Amino acid sequence: MNMDTNKTKTKTRTPGADVDAVVIGAGFGGLYAVHKLRNDLGLSVQAYDSASDVGGTWFWNRYPGALSDTESFCYRYSFDKELLQEGQWKTRYLTQPEILDYLNTFADRFDIRRSYQFDTRVTATHFDEASGLWRVTTDKGQTITAKYLVTGLGLLSATNTPPFKGADTFKGNIYHTGAWPEGIDLSGKRVGVIGTGSTGVQVIIALAPVVRHLTVFQRSPQYVVPIGNWPEDQATIDDYKARYDEIWPQIRSSAVAFGFEESTVPATSVSEAERERVFEEAWQRGGGFRFMFETFCDIATSREANDAAADFIKRKIAQVVKDPETARKLMPDDLYAKRPLCGADYYEVYNRENVSLVDVKADPIAEFTPNGIKLTSGAEHELDVVVFATGFDAVEGNYTRMDMRGRGGVTMNELWKDGPQGYLGVMETDFPNLFMILGPNGPFTNLPPSIEVQVEWIADTIAMMEAGGHRTIEPKPESRDEWIETCRTIADMTLFPQAESWIFGANIPGKSNAVRFYLGGLGGYREELRKVVDAGYAPLEFDR
Repeated sequence: MNMDTNKTKTKTRTPGADVDAVVIGAGFGGLYAVHKLRNDLGLSVQAYDSASDVGGTWFWNRYPGALSDTESFCYRYSFDKELLQEGQWKTRYLTQPEILDYLNTFADRFDIRRSYQFDTRVTATHFDEASGLWRVTTDKGQTITAKYLVTGLGLLSATNTPPFKGADTFKGNIYHTGAWPEGIDLSGKRVGVIGTGSTGVQVIIALAPVVRHLTVFQRSPQYVVPIGNWPEDQATIDDYKARYDEIWPQIRSSAVAFGFEESTVPATSVSEAERERVFEEAWQRGGGFRFMFETFCDIATSREANDAAADFIKRKIAQVVKDPETARKLMPDDLYAKRPLCGADYYEVYNRENVSLVDVKADPIAEFTPNGIKLTSGAEHELDVVVFATGFDAVEGNYTRMDMRGRGGVTMNELWKDGPQGYLGVMETDFPNLFMILGPNGPFTNLPPSIEVQVEWIADTIAMMEAGGHRTIEPKPESRDEWIETCRTIADMTLFPQAESWIFGANIPGKSNAVRFYLGGLGGYREELRKVVDAGYAPLEFDR
């Protein structure tokens, strides 16, 4: 079936295909992929997204308080210097509406929407060995064939809703932060929030001043540093713009790509007083990644350094939270080795008379009732609204929920049943011409710079394929296995695997504890990509 949003015959370079490439997703990754493949390489592209417009994760995550915890000057594309100079923002961090506006501006600028069919979910992608093409099926009953399949499915977009007993009997409303309806007013309501990860922290801070009563159901207490979201005036914005030629190379060669120089000083090399001074300075400046990586270089690798950072935050909790029992519940008891969180006066929220904290590790949720939530102890919390801030089936969730089949009918579910694999975070063995943006075992960083690096590598690889007349490309099994081993080795040099975190799948019952990221930094990751090209793509297999 030939499909084209312009209703005209699509010209392809690929004999027998409806289009050269199908792109799934309309977030930062999908939009840039459409631009590169269509506008730069001249390929015919059909793109899909289940939302009604562009935005990806930021289309759906409209919950109160939603904002990026990457600073505004570098939560954006860098490839277009004019777009960079036109950028505007109000505060140090972009809010969800601002990010959505930015992505809409990008889509308008490059006429991206004409390649998209919105309100359409891709349900199946099957590789046909005889033709060497991908057969892509949608929930509209459409089927389209393409040589290349590029997935921008989102790292954090497959929502996780725990199956609580009795949820269907609850008379109030239930919302998930990752699929937030527009126009919801929770003022004057009794609201329960389940989950205290990054999203939970943001929504708790935003709702506390407006709801009648807020009950926080906390499984794991969190280390949360201030965000420091102050207004940035035009002079500050102009200064960033004047320095972009030096800012972006630094970001691309750094570890976490958050726009600051990571520390090279071990916490264990300075006095206790100096550590305290550095931590206090970082606390006052704000920023979760800054606190973990700009203060000292060994917080993520040394237990002693990690304990020092954790103890500093615990002392702040004790100082801020007035009720000793609430402070005790808020004290983390594990390593400071998850995605570093930040928020505006998070611990101060629990000093409010209209906020209650429930420790559901000590007294788990037994069931929902018509009037609220009942705990194992029998205690019942009456609620009008329940908010699930329970996160996502991260990294591979959107892949394993789709019917994806490669060579010989192998399914992604089968291949990844013991944890996601993937080569360089962009490819997979036995899935020819599949290119994943932010796929498993890619870099753990500020995402737009990683997305740019990956999309540009994907576009260069496809250009090489077209110039060479190649039919298919995929990683050799040994290359994929070596990459996963590299990712595991680097992860094991850090403290991250020792903490219960979605980074390793711990937030989903039954999900395998497996490496899901390359923790060697964006600079190191770019070097790995460069090695593949310099080796003439030797780790990959052509025309199998």
